[in-house]
Amino acid sequence: MLRSVRRAGAVAGLLALAAVTAFGGAATAAPAKLKSPSQAMAAAAKGGSGGSGGLKVVAEGLNNPRGIGIGPDGALYVAESGKGGAGPCIAGPEGDQACFGRSGSVTRITRHSQQRVLTGLPSTAAPDGTAAAGPVDLGFSGWTGYLLIGNPGGGAATRKALGPGAGRFGKLLKVDLHGIRSVADFPRFEDANNPDGGDPAEGGVDSNPNGLLVRHGARYVTDAGGNDLLKVDHKGRISVVAVFPPRPVGDIPMQAVPTSVVKGPDGAFYVGQLTGFPFPVGGANVWRVVPGHDPEVFKGGFTNIIDIAFDRRGRLYVLEIATGGLLNAPADELPVGRLVRVNRDGSTTTLASEGLNAPGGFVLGHHTAYITNNSILPGAGQVVKVAI
Repeated sequence: MLRSVRRAGAVAGLLALAAVTAFGGAATAAPAKLKSPSQAMAAAAKGGSGGSGGLKVVAEGLNNPRGIGIGPDGALYVAESGKGGAGPCIAGPEGDQACFGRSGSVTRITRHSQQRVLTGLPSTAAPDGTAAAGPVDLGFSGWTGYLLIGNPGGGAATRKALGPGAGRFGKLLKVDLHGIRSVADFPRFEDANNPDGGDPAEGGVDSNPNGLLVRHGARYVTDAGGNDLLKVDHKGRISVVAVFPPRPVGDIPMQAVPTSVVKGPDGAFYVGQLTGFPFPVGGANVWRVVPGHDPEVFKGGFTNIIDIAFDRRGRLYVLEIATGGLLNAPADELPVGRLVRVNRDGSTTTLASEGLNAPGGFVLGHHTAYITNNSILPGAGQVVKVAI
């Protein structure tokens, strides 16, 4: 508990914390004929129309869906973090178990079909399949795909504890006609460099890559555990673009926890922040990053940002996973998020909130936002859309 409170650097751990909060605390054995809280929520999510708040469901039955992108064929592609498996298991961020399996996947969605096109990817999750760590984001350069796999926390030693099948955790994978190969290894980079200078004795060596931006000749990754923005060049070499320091909240040094990165219309990078414990309402920022300069706050006042994007008119969109804060969701309910547009005059417009339950990522296209929903549940994950 101490590490997750002090550090709160791994998004997998924070999603687990959201799950623990929503599920009413530590798990207890339920009578055989009764559903656990997570099963009840999954059943409710599957049974709901998903149309509340102007949302329309375009895909469902997903396992912990996170990042979403539009491929060169015009289809939607979703990174599913999976639902773990039978093990090996390690201690989770709140003292529970996180068990390994090859249930991570990528799903392709068109108007007429929904199909998992990449399966067998690494995943860890609680025994009930919630709050998984696994495939977390993706992007394309022409017909070449890039897939980012999260890390269950710590450095490279974490995946070693999960056995030889877990070797792809914390890596950027290149997917093309030649197959799948590793491009960059972020936990190993964190072990060797620890850019934010976290004290190893306090869990300061911590890597959990979460956000991916694919550009010509380079890929950019936000490491939510390492509190940095990293560049991967065409040879797979990793370098530091920016480090996001903690800031005090009372007596607590709150970690930054950057979750997403995009390129702005001005050529700068923009990075969204989840924040670490105590996850204050209104405490999350969008940073503007110019390489070679310290990050600057572009827009503040958000809560638990999980993804950001710009539209063709240069307006910023921000997705919050928990508008009321990760610690404040009612028992047996997922945290409610929202999609917000930052207008040219700096004002904000909420585009969707009702029905957005722990959203995990979004992409803009055709005057529409496509959002992954129920992102910490197995089998109940969705893609919903809302007109913008």
